[in-house]
Amino acid sequence: MSRIQIAVGYDPREAVAYHVFCQSVLERASQPVAFTPLALNTFTSYTEQHTDGSNTFIYSRFLTPYLMDYQGWAIFADGDMICLDDIAKLWALRDESKAVMVAKHDYKTKAQQKYLGNKNQDYPRKNWSSVILWNCAHPANRCLDPQYVMTHPGSHLHRFAWLDDALIGEIPKAWNWLTTEYPDNYDAKLLHYTLGTPCFKDYAESEMAELWHAEHDKINQGMGA
Repeated sequence: MSRIQIAVGYDPREAVAYHVFCQSVLERASQPVAFTPLALNTFTSYTEQHTDGSNTFIYSRFLTPYLMDYQGWAIFADGDMICLDDIAKLWALRDESKAVMVAKHDYKTKAQQKYLGNKNQDYPRKNWSSVILWNCAHPANRCLDPQYVMTHPGSHLHRFAWLDDALIGEIPKAWNWLTTEYPDNYDAKLLHYTLGTPCFKDYAESEMAELWHAEHDKINQGMGA
């Protein structure tokens, strides 16, 4: 049985979000999983050069093929999510003819500001890169090394501009459901709290936040017993 490789966005300002996401995956996974936290302090060959962005992993996600030695497949997911179904079902959607597979959102944000006072701007292919099924071995992804990611702007990276559009496959939006931006969907497979994880007080009671809190509570079960 193959191991599902999952690179997860990690920002120390919301470290709890990383752990809640991993817990939610483990709770439901039917195959072995291996998590790689994208913590900048663990990278020896990459130094963040970009000065924009609302989190510390906004560009390191594009190093996933490099971190996997350009072999096999991997899933990247933002840390501000919870998984409500078996991650093996997402893994099963892999298409060898594609370099990446994403949920192809097409929307205008409802909020001009998100967590920690960050601006929330609209741009083409917004949130496509927040969940990526990476074909790490695909030749088109070989360019994605630390130097390439450090020297290319967000407009290039987040729009997958290094790829021909035919190489960008599609996954159902249920695997990257944008809470608040989209209507509540209790059948979604993966909830993305893109405006703010409920760990922040300003978003503690946001749409579908109770599901995040339920996953958080599972981490604390037995503590202090």
